[in-house]
Amino acid sequence: MSFYSHTFNIPVMGLGYTLDTPVRVAHLGISSVLSLVDDVLMEKMREFYCGKFDLPYQNISNKVEDFRAKRITAYLNLVDKLVNYKYEELVNNFHKKGGDLDKFMELLPNSTQIREKFNQLSENKNVQDVKNWIRNHLTPGSIDVNIMTKLDKANFKDREKLPTEYNDAHAALRGFANSDLNSSLVLSAGMNPRLYSYLENFSDFYPDENGQLKKKIILKVSDFRSAMVQGRFLAKKGIWISEFRVESGLNCGGHAFATQGYLLGPILQEFKEKRQELLESTFDVYQKGLQDKGLAELEKAPEMKITAQGGVGTNEEHQLLLDEYELDNIGWGSPFMLVPEACNIDKQSLELLKNAGEEDVYLSDASPLGVHFNNVRGTSQQNEIQNYLKADKPGFPCTLRYLVFNTEYTEEPICTASKQYLKKKLKEVDESALTDSEKQWKKSKLTEKECLCEGLTNSTYLANGLTMNSKREGVSICPGPNIAYFKEVVSLQKMVDHIYGRINLLKDVKRPNLFLKELNMYVDYLEKNLKEAQAEEDKKQLGYFKKFKKNLQDGIDYYQDFFKKYEHKLQEMKKDVFTELDIFKQKLEQINI
Repeated sequence: MSFYSHTFNIPVMGLGYTLDTPVRVAHLGISSVLSLVDDVLMEKMREFYCGKFDLPYQNISNKVEDFRAKRITAYLNLVDKLVNYKYEELVNNFHKKGGDLDKFMELLPNSTQIREKFNQLSENKNVQDVKNWIRNHLTPGSIDVNIMTKLDKANFKDREKLPTEYNDAHAALRGFANSDLNSSLVLSAGMNPRLYSYLENFSDFYPDENGQLKKKIILKVSDFRSAMVQGRFLAKKGIWISEFRVESGLNCGGHAFATQGYLLGPILQEFKEKRQELLESTFDVYQKGLQDKGLAELEKAPEMKITAQGGVGTNEEHQLLLDEYELDNIGWGSPFMLVPEACNIDKQSLELLKNAGEEDVYLSDASPLGVHFNNVRGTSQQNEIQNYLKADKPGFPCTLRYLVFNTEYTEEPICTASKQYLKKKLKEVDESALTDSEKQWKKSKLTEKECLCEGLTNSTYLANGLTMNSKREGVSICPGPNIAYFKEVVSLQKMVDHIYGRINLLKDVKRPNLFLKELNMYVDYLEKNLKEAQAEEDKKQLGYFKKFKKNLQDGIDYYQDFFKKYEHKLQEMKKDVFTELDIFKQKLEQINI
């Protein structure tokens, strides 16, 4: 970790919330991740920024061959161009008081020492030497991109199914690979062997003659075993994982993929203990993979970072994760939704998030993907659902089709939030032998589904005054539970000051530490899902929950030992921690599987 870099990054949020975050913050040294799902919105944003910076714009219509990949490449190239332009402005105006260089240095964790170093340098050096020093030491943040590997629907032209490389995720990967970016691709939501194999087609993912990678892979993982399996799978193909990004299963924003009761602390402990093993065993396979591709072997393993994200909310937690688990960086997502400088968010949603309490942020079934989805009560998208239910017209028109996967009633996949699906499914429930109360429960679950294609992008349209393709303006918001404790809209400087402990935005807020919050969510998850499995007498699920409960008990034992090590430290995190752990232990003992 460089003396001149940040120890946090802004992860991907929704489909549009961080779509232009690099344009806003990368020239100030902050790395962030944007989503590659919605090429329609990317095309709109490219037009918007070309107008804003007086650059030529030519529309890429959906009649153009390979339009999705081409739109993504064009947008990423524009983002790269704008970041470089803003950064060069920063360098060339280094002498300007209160300019972007001052902002850059003020944001860094060790801003005072860096400013002193810079002042000493600028007093004794000529202008070009100062500019060279800035370029060498104060580098822009990375413009990273995210692909959810399972969002890889097939596409059709004139009712003919197109080849696999035109699938959504494949086209997005190609769009990134063909771009000018020198950055990372974050692969999330599990393993997709076909997509992983497609990486082999692009030279930027392989080392150049100096052993450098122009484009790197970041793998989002839930545990060490997953990292080892996926890392070796890609290494065999000559593809190196430059970073394993560990995310809390439940204490995160967006889709929540619960682990089998494995908690963040024990998971990170295993990564710490086996980090060298992961590096060496993967590198051995990688060398063979390069050899099989006819490429030169490397003298030493490339860098392999371990980072984490999910529920971090204070400087004490941030620093503890860095120090205790020897991590390279920490992801801070949801708190940045209250920083309009960094994210696209409309005024109504901003107000809703600012006022949301613990009871308003919940794990929902709103996602058409059938995966739990972190949500907040009272969004305008939920209001849209209530309106269509009152009008007895359930379901959304499915126009963008990014989340189609269900083939219960059709050969071609459809979305479970669509009118087409709900009309058939609700009729089926009505004609079933279920009791009236069971039917009502089933219907409420079905109609909870939100159109996330529109919901997770509408905020970007509204915030930037863009013309929407649809008359529906409902916004879906996917914050992690951590958002409930942040109560004010703040500047970028203030949020970064909070991360580094220069100020405390949560000074008088009662908040559980990230480990206890996650544990609480897992115990609640076990209780709720166990009841459903027992009601259905699902023996396979019951076996899963036995292991789940045992892992939670082991996690509690780990935390009891962990916090004893910090007897005279951790002012915030240690408050009532042993009492809380005992309560959770007793609660688990009472859960009968």
